[in-house]
Amino acid sequence: MAVDFHTLISHNKRNSWLLVLGFVAFVVVLGMVIGYSTGLYMGGPDLARPYGLGVTALAVVIAVVGSLVSYYSGSGAILKMSGARPLAKQDDPQLYNVVEEMAIAAGVPPPKVYLIDDTAPNAFATGRDPQHGVVAITTGLRSKLSRDELQGVIAHEVCHIRHLDIRFAVLMATLVGVVVLLCDMYLRSMWLGRGTRTSSRRSGRSGRGGGGGAAILLLIAIILAIIAPILAKVIEMAFSRQREYLADAGAVELTRNPDGLAGALAKISADPEVLEVANRATAPMYIVHPIKHFEKRASSIFDSHPPIKDRIGRILSLTTGEQA
Repeated sequence: MAVDFHTLISHNKRNSWLLVLGFVAFVVVLGMVIGYSTGLYMGGPDLARPYGLGVTALAVVIAVVGSLVSYYSGSGAILKMSGARPLAKQDDPQLYNVVEEMAIAAGVPPPKVYLIDDTAPNAFATGRDPQHGVVAITTGLRSKLSRDELQGVIAHEVCHIRHLDIRFAVLMATLVGVVVLLCDMYLRSMWLGRGTRTSSRRSGRSGRGGGGGAAILLLIAIILAIIAPILAKVIEMAFSRQREYLADAGAVELTRNPDGLAGALAKISADPEVLEVANRATAPMYIVHPIKHFEKRASSIFDSHPPIKDRIGRILSLTTGEQA
């Protein structure tokens, strides 16, 4: 049975916001647990509350500063890392025509177009907001796709810009970094703090507070510090997969041609060329995961992209609204 793409877009937007809000809450709770546990371990109940509030505040500050830095400087770094160069309109009028068509359909300013000199077909979008949007495609993508397929890919990337996916991705990546940093600092402090505890006991200051309750909290905090980075990565990848589904549905909405994007995804995933400029940091941004062995096994909770067969199946099940 066909699924209306407006319903899918609404569903994916709601899921993405829930993921982000849940992740923010997760970081706050993690900061409180780690801070409170550290305070109990280092000095007892008197230090627990100040440590809890302090670590939480530190996590929020790092997240805000990291997000701002990535927000304003991340796109330039990604383009440079990918070897992308600006493409003038006179160099490829047809490509610019497709980009402008999709931007008008999406109601956003036409993004700048960058070209990556690589024979492997692929593309990604970046830019902190629609006014600073950039679409980067490889020379392989330009030469190997038909106009309808190219239009589907460009529509997908324009939808990433329209949906503010780069802003979401920056926030999620920063929050993951904060979780990893907090957990690493906590585990290191627990190891180094053993010496402080030993000195306290020898000088007559036990540093213990809360008895069995404190020990249980300490154990919970240590377990959480070990599993939290893994859980954070799982949440980030779930978010990434939701945004890919959302951009696919949005592309069908703009082009009214599910076959174009479906055909492009099939060609890109089946192409034997290796995208040399891709790395683990930039790979999740591309329309199809450029590291082939990752794409072939894409089916786990740690994958940034849904399986291609699943994406194509969903795309072909969408209605364009013309029958409504």
